[in-house]
Amino acid sequence: MVMADRREVQTAAGPITALTVVGLAESLVNGLARVPLRRPWQGPGGLLDNLGQSVTRQVVRSFMGYSMGLPIEEFRSMEKVLDDICRVVMPPVVAVSNGVEITADTIGGVPGLWCRAKASSDAYVDDQEDKQTIGATILYLHGGGYIGTSPIMYTAFAAALVRHTGFEVFIADYRMAPEFPFPAGVHDAADVYRGLLDRGVAPEHLVVAGDSGGGGLATSLISHLHDHSMPMPAAAALFSPEVDLDLDRPSITENAQLDILPWNVPVTPYLHGVQPNDSRVSVIYADVDAEWFPPTFVCWGADEMFRDGIREFVDVLEKAGVRVAAMEEFGMFHVFPILMPWAEPAKRVFRALHELAAAHVAPDPDAEQTH
Repeated sequence: MVMADRREVQTAAGPITALTVVGLAESLVNGLARVPLRRPWQGPGGLLDNLGQSVTRQVVRSFMGYSMGLPIEEFRSMEKVLDDICRVVMPPVVAVSNGVEITADTIGGVPGLWCRAKASSDAYVDDQEDKQTIGATILYLHGGGYIGTSPIMYTAFAAALVRHTGFEVFIADYRMAPEFPFPAGVHDAADVYRGLLDRGVAPEHLVVAGDSGGGGLATSLISHLHDHSMPMPAAAALFSPEVDLDLDRPSITENAQLDILPWNVPVTPYLHGVQPNDSRVSVIYADVDAEWFPPTFVCWGADEMFRDGIREFVDVLEKAGVRVAAMEEFGMFHVFPILMPWAEPAKRVFRALHELAAAHVAPDPDAEQTH
């Protein structure tokens, strides 16, 4: 389910949606035309990586800049079109490139998508001795600044997580702002978490993960679990998490020209009157304790606007005694492992995830592989 499919969400008429999509295409073409004028060969990596980074940055900037100026009903309709395209394109792509199967499910009343290795399924493996064991379960909360994207758009990255960790991934289709501001997304994430436990997934074999707004939502979920005396997960994996909604740190302005994010990052639709320094939405203000905050992997780019807030988050965790594996990649922008999986910095992230998965989240020999 994409947000446009929810009965509470308004969408635009067909002709307006068509014009909106045409406008998006024009914006992307205009953005690409600017790339050669920005010395795309310069950057922190090799020529191809630098060109890829320049093109990716400009395409995402153009998309975000255009999207943020749309009325919400046009944004939702455009998002629906992109979601429909991804539903056609992504399943065969991840099946061929990563050997991953995508299946729909509803857990705790919240829809979402499973990404699992085909080698772990009876439908693809005849000999049980050749069947791949699912090491653990990842509850993934997708990014989009709490306002956009959908699970199917994240299946390529989820498939990469499956391949590098040996885990299964459930991408939750949680409710988003402005139609559903805080705490709707946190409640949905908590319902999925509780639903996984009810299905027999042990908390010591459960990882909470997310990127950008989804990374911030993952930390809010962990705080929510603590407040409601629920067991903490085995670990957290966060990619450029949006953990400080105050947006008042130097990197917000210093890196505005370098990052893919819009210079006016929208948080008001999600907060809906909640103060941005409320610890429920900005974990850096929480009284974190290693007794309830799990071991955490976090990566981010040195050129992203959220850099200083994430650095502070890592510092807060370390001072609280939480085990942290932190990676700041030079010259990289927001959520670079998702947008540039071929780049060497992203490959370093995947290698680190592989090592951490093998070392810290042990396989569950009694786990059902049909959650």
